[in-house]
Amino acid sequence: MTVVENDRIELAMSDHELPLDELFEWLETAPEGHKAEVVGGVVYMVPQRDTHWEIVRWIVHALQVRFGMHVKVKSDVRIDFPGHRNAFCPDVAKLRDDAEKNDKGRWDWADVEFVAEVISRGTSLNDYGPKKAAYATAGVAVYLIADPYTGRCIAYTKPEEGEYTEVVRVPFGTDLDLTKTPLGLVLKTDAFPRD
Repeated sequence: MTVVENDRIELAMSDHELPLDELFEWLETAPEGHKAEVVGGVVYMVPQRDTHWEIVRWIVHALQVRFGMHVKVKSDVRIDFPGHRNAFCPDVAKLRDDAEKNDKGRWDWADVEFVAEVISRGTSLNDYGPKKAAYATAGVAVYLIADPYTGRCIAYTKPEEGEYTEVVRVPFGTDLDLTKTPLGLVLKTDAFPRD
């Protein structure tokens, strides 16, 4: 096992691969205040920051205003996505209204309609790369990246054959029009803080 520290802790299993369920049992011992997920078989643990939470909170609030308090919104909850050993914990995931947990007690990727990831410096390449590809392959209708380092939001929509075909970029402070997506809302970003 390799450990690398640089705004994240990266653990790579080199001798053997633990099954994802066993790996997540081990991850339950992660330090408090850290988010852990598996991307392409590699474990990433990132410290949670105030800026990160504030953006997540505003996105969840917008979803609750649009869909009501009973909307199925999850944050930092494991969902296994297509691809090699992808067990993500999206910052925000909106599920279909009729979504139900599977026989393992987890949500199914096929029920995810929207994902938002707030960039952390140490794992940004995952959000812009393999996670975006996995979300497109899963058919997630809207994938939103909120980047407090660049001060902009990027919305990827219309997934086809494992790729998003439309992209909208707006700076923080500009409304993000998602009315022509299944979300049917305008996301206000004026309260999104920057790092």
